[in-house]
Parts: sequence; C-alpha cells; structure tokens
Amino acid sequence: MKFYLPEIRNDFEGFAALTQLYSQTRNCLFENIEIDMRATSWFDADMCSVFGAILYSLRSNLNNVTLTNIPPGVKQILSKNGFLVHYGQALNIADHWGTTIFYKRFNIGERRYFSDYIDNEFINREEIPQMSHALLKKFRESLFEIFDNSMIHSRTELGVFSCGQFFPNRNRLDFIVVDLGVGIRKKVCDHLEFDISPEQAIEWATQETNTTKRGTPGGLGLKLLSNFIDLNSGRIQIVSDAGYWCRKNRNTITRRLDHPLPGTAVSLEINTADTNSYRLSHETSLDDIF
Repeated sequence: MKFYLPEIRNDFEGFAALTQLYSQTRNCLFENIEIDMRATSWFDADMCSVFGAILYSLRSNLNNVTLTNIPPGVKQILSKNGFLVHYGQALNIADHWGTTIFYKRFNIGERRYFSDYIDNEFINREEIPQMSHALLKKFRESLFEIFDNSMIHSRTELGVFSCGQFFPNRNRLDFIVVDLGVGIRKKVCDHLEFDISPEQAIEWATQETNTTKRGTPGGLGLKLLSNFIDLNSGRIQIVSDAGYWCRKNRNTITRRLDHPLPGTAVSLEINTADTNSYRLSHETSLDDIF
C-alpha cells in the first residue's frame, strides 16, 4: 500500500495532512505501507512528533512502514533531529548550528527522562527570552503538567512523542508534545456527561478552573504558558480528535479538521526576537510580569 505525503508545516494545513494520513491507514493490519515523500518539499522538523506518533501507531498494528523518495533537503533535516534513524534511512547528522530539539518517544514511567530532555533540549536554550528563576520554575512545571496529561491522564499505552526546532530566519522556537491516548473530547464529555464538539472540548479544557481530574486545578498546564505567549507574541496550538485550537496575538480561534488525530498534540511556539525579560507578578520588575 502506498500513500503520498505533501509538505508539512506546523499549522492547520500540516495537521490536516497528517490526520488524513492517519485516517487512510488507521485500519491497516499486517500490511507493507510505503509513504512516498517525493512531494514533501518541506517538513517542519518539530512536526516529527506528530508524524512519528502516527507511524508508531501503524507499527503497533504490526504493519511494516517505509519512507521513500525523501527530498535531500528534507532528509537532511530529519536526520539531524534523529527521526530517520528509526526508519532505516540514515545515520544521525551532526547539528553544528544547534537548531534541533531531538525527536524522542517516552514510555510510561519515564518522567525523569523527560525531565532531563526538557532541561537539556529546551528550557536552557539561549533563544528563550530571559525569565526570573521563579518564573522559569513555573514554566517548567507547566510543561511537566502537559507531559503528565499526555502520559498518565490520556491513558495512552503507546507513549508520548516530542520534538522541536529553532528557526533562526523566522525567529521561532517550536516544541510539540503528542500522545496517542483517549483524546480531550472523550475525557471532557465523560466528565460533563453530555456531548460537545472536539473544538468545544479543547476550549473547555484550556480554562483555568476546568478539569476532569478530581481535587486538582485544570487548564492542561496552559494558563501560565498562555499568559507568557500573549506577552511574547508567540503561539499555542492544540489538536485532539478533529478539533483544532490556536492562541495567537491574544486571540483564540478554533477549527474543525476533516479527520481526527488519535490522542492530543500540544504545540508551543516562542518568539525568539523578544528582548523583554519576564517575572512573576509578585516579583519586583520594570519589565513584563505575570
């Protein structure tokens, strides 16, 4: 069986293309699946987390997956972040410019390894705007809450996938966490005991006071991150089931995908051209505060 992949960027169209691939292949069992990438003229490296999750799902159904006709430029990008080595295409290529956040998959119980990964690959990057120690700690905790939601509360059995990329020419640092769990809509509808749309479920779950967990605050760890992104002029995207949610320029938009994503993807984009320094509201500062 052969499937063709178009260019993949970290936006609605990129998620739509990958969820279409999942829809086309989700029922495959014991198949030889070829994904032809001759038309993949560009691939945002951070989207490897989404692509990798879908391919891992296919392999879990005992399919053999091969990637073919990868354009040289795309092959170089996906070799630098360690993605293609999982598909027998190439050895890792050294990233001399330090722009990659390596593609990784984490099993249940590997929270400590995710901690090391976050510290080494993301939190301590010099491209992230300056933060006070207290804010950086809260920022880190918010990322861990996203991981915990992905690993524990999504009830995934296939793990959590993560990847990122710094785009110097675009002044962007992108980081994505993906799980293959039950998805936000099912959890929210089970909690509310009535049916709502996928995008309504994401909107509900991102509110600070809402949670499907007992005795703990809600918001998917996104309240502080959203506040930071608003000040930083960055972007947050969440995709779950067929729902797409995006926070950018202090505005939120929702859209409906034609095909569902298994589980949930959370994409954080930081504006690296931001020269402000940030602190929590109780800290004395003349700069931006929370």
